[in-house]
Amino acid sequence: MHHPPPHRRRASRVVLALVTSVAFLAGTVAVAAPAEAADRGTGFGTWAPLSSTGWHGSMRVGDVETYCIHPGLPVATGPTTDQGVQTDARGLTPQQLVSINYLVTTYGQTDDPVQAAGVGWAVKATADRDTTLHSWGYEGDSLREAIDYIMRRASPENSAAVQDRAERYLAEASTIRVPRAGGTLTLTTNPDDPTRGTVAADVDPDATGGLHLDGAVFADTGTADRADVAPGRTYPILASPPRDTDGRPYTVRARGAFSVRAAAVRLFTTLGQQESAGPAEPQRFELTAEDAIARPIVFSPRIHTEARIQDGRFIDAVTLSSGENVWPRAADGSFVRLRARGDVYRTGDFPAEAPVVPDGLTPVARLEVTTDPAAGPGTYTVATPEPLPGPGVYTAVWRIERADQSPETVLHLPLRYVWVERFATPTQTRQLVPPPPSETPAPTPTPPLVTPAAAPPAAEPPTALATTGVSAAGLAPAGVLAAVTVAIGVGVILTARRRRFPTAPA
Repeated sequence: MHHPPPHRRRASRVVLALVTSVAFLAGTVAVAAPAEAADRGTGFGTWAPLSSTGWHGSMRVGDVETYCIHPGLPVATGPTTDQGVQTDARGLTPQQLVSINYLVTTYGQTDDPVQAAGVGWAVKATADRDTTLHSWGYEGDSLREAIDYIMRRASPENSAAVQDRAERYLAEASTIRVPRAGGTLTLTTNPDDPTRGTVAADVDPDATGGLHLDGAVFADTGTADRADVAPGRTYPILASPPRDTDGRPYTVRARGAFSVRAAAVRLFTTLGQQESAGPAEPQRFELTAEDAIARPIVFSPRIHTEARIQDGRFIDAVTLSSGENVWPRAADGSFVRLRARGDVYRTGDFPAEAPVVPDGLTPVARLEVTTDPAAGPGTYTVATPEPLPGPGVYTAVWRIERADQSPETVLHLPLRYVWVERFATPTQTRQLVPPPPSETPAPTPTPPLVTPAAAPPAAEPPTALATTGVSAAGLAPAGVLAAVTVAIGVGVILTARRRRFPTAPA
């Protein structure tokens, strides 16, 4: 095998070294272009890549305090590159990442050297406990002793305080759970009252955030926004239809913005030296939800009536309307059907108006109206199916009850809704009087026809008195009276005959 002379081999090695150095420098310049040098942060020890005591505290990159995550490597004093937030830093698990992020965020951004040194030891122990304990020659298994082994040289007067901080911080970090990003929002509707319901956020227990409602407000505050929402807590809401609704069902929507501690760090790298971790911003996410089934419009129907009596029947013009000025519609646009009932009562005199029906009265007739789904509210005329039972004063009392409605309509009425008309309202009270006597005159009864008796034969002049003891002078007035009576009877008979059989004109 041919080998060049020694002087030529030495020259070749020099050239190769120069080429390698140039290449390395070129690569360093290319990588470090966006980088900046890491500065001494806050802590104790020697700010140099390698030393007998090391550096125990933070490194400052820009305005961020960062901490070593690879114990045993040289301190990152060279040009350092910000790699942004990373969820995978040299094989660290999510649990290690979230614990380190907690430490550098909660305690690491400080100018207190004892606190910074405590954070530095806790971060290194979280990332690699074994290397942290033994990198400086300590051979035991106690974090306190390992810290004291070094701090007796770096800052003996602060050794105990750093040990205390490091142990406390490490214990806290170990309790930080890996968060669950994302979740769900749930909206519910009260089946008995669709204006009521709840909203709840199923997110990580440590998540923080707020909610906004469209079409509803929180029942306890009356507002549509809520901050500091507790994960898993159920919040009652009050729903209301849109202002421009035409009565169709409407939908409530919820939006949530939440954040959780990131299982990540802001990673800084230094070629050939340490990697360090800075705070990672919380992981933010949004959630949305809406009603699975649209909410029906809830209304408060009422009645105005105008009654009359015609042909012996009680006739009522019933006008139905909504207290909210909106009559609910089904999803297909048809109006919700509503059933109303009226009871007709009878009294002898005009009763006094009252809020309720007096005791002792029972209905003598019933009326009922069901609205037309094509027309909805308006005036409906209804009459009693049978004539009223007789003369008297009649008044109808109308009522609308939730219990009388169909299952589809029940959803549109408030729970236990009842509307009742006042008793004996003037527009509902009418009198039925007995019919007047007939105006045709009764016929005059015709007296019976009497045939006159035959006149007695003329009496002969008495020659002598009867043995009755009555004289002739006493009989003369009696005879006259008898003659007058006969004449009157004949006159009456003739008059009656003329009335029954009038004489034709001559």
